[in-house]
Amino acid sequence: MPLKQNNSFLFALLGVITLLLFLLNLWFGSVTIGFKEVLQILLGSTGETANSVIVMDFRLPQAVTAMATGIALGLAGLILQTLFRNPLAGPSVLGISAGAGLGVAVAILAGTWLQKTFTVFQQINEIVIVLFAVGGALSILALILYASRRVSGILTILIIGVMTGYAVSALVSMLQFFSNPTDMYSFVMWGLGSFSKTTFPVSLSLLTTSFAGFLILLFYIKPMNAMITGEQYLQSIGYRVHHLRFVMVLISGILIAVTTAYTGPIGFIGLAIPHISRSLFRSSNHAVLLPATLLTGASLALLCNLLSRLPGYDVSLPVNAVTAIIGAPVVVWILLKSRHRYNN
Repeated sequence: MPLKQNNSFLFALLGVITLLLFLLNLWFGSVTIGFKEVLQILLGSTGETANSVIVMDFRLPQAVTAMATGIALGLAGLILQTLFRNPLAGPSVLGISAGAGLGVAVAILAGTWLQKTFTVFQQINEIVIVLFAVGGALSILALILYASRRVSGILTILIIGVMTGYAVSALVSMLQFFSNPTDMYSFVMWGLGSFSKTTFPVSLSLLTTSFAGFLILLFYIKPMNAMITGEQYLQSIGYRVHHLRFVMVLISGILIAVTTAYTGPIGFIGLAIPHISRSLFRSSNHAVLLPATLLTGASLALLCNLLSRLPGYDVSLPVNAVTAIIGAPVVVWILLKSRHRYNN
């Protein structure tokens, strides 16, 4: 009973922190807008002013996108760490993020050639880039899903994913070599990661996708708990291992693909969030870890977005720089602290 009470307090605290960070993301920036005015803008009582445009067209979509990305990557990281029983498994481990990068590379770095050859590509705009990113990520996901049906060992799938990521990165490097400086710059900027490339309807769709993934995973709490002990135990209690593996890879792949397409490859979020959740709640029960990961992912992504915007300044840091500064030490510290939980 005390553990449940402690969990309830932590969930309430994380909820308050997430809400506070969300409001701070609307409040702070290159132009500081008063808290009262932000609330009036959200309620639609200020009319069309410069500050309302800043909040509704820029800061609100950015904050919602950050939340959606933190939730999606956190859940994907939790799935992969559970599936592979490996504390270092993350969204990039299966090569899905690299697949999204390949799609963007084709759209941007090969953009000049496509424009000259096919009239349909006369304008390489943001929508085309997103479609190529989703296509690239889902193509790699399809390959991994095919492999999961053909091989029996989970370690083999992990190796296939890692090798696929290396091969895709090599293709991207080749495209970079033959691209012009302008296209190269656009691709590098995408690779730095940003939560500011979405409109409000798009950010809401990303958040809906993230919550949909969370709701689906709630139906798989028991098998995910059983996965921790190994596939033999999972099979002995009546679960179809190949089916569960397929579903887990599919859900994590879609969450990674959709968010990476819009935000670029965001590092360390998906790796760090599950560890932080386990450390805070001292639990390996996915009934606790799933909502904990949702709230922790949303709050950490909002914090990184807030820090990247450098409140009071007209410049923004790359999100990946902030996530690495925060995420890398957290992961190292938690792994050192919890090293007795894991074995080689």
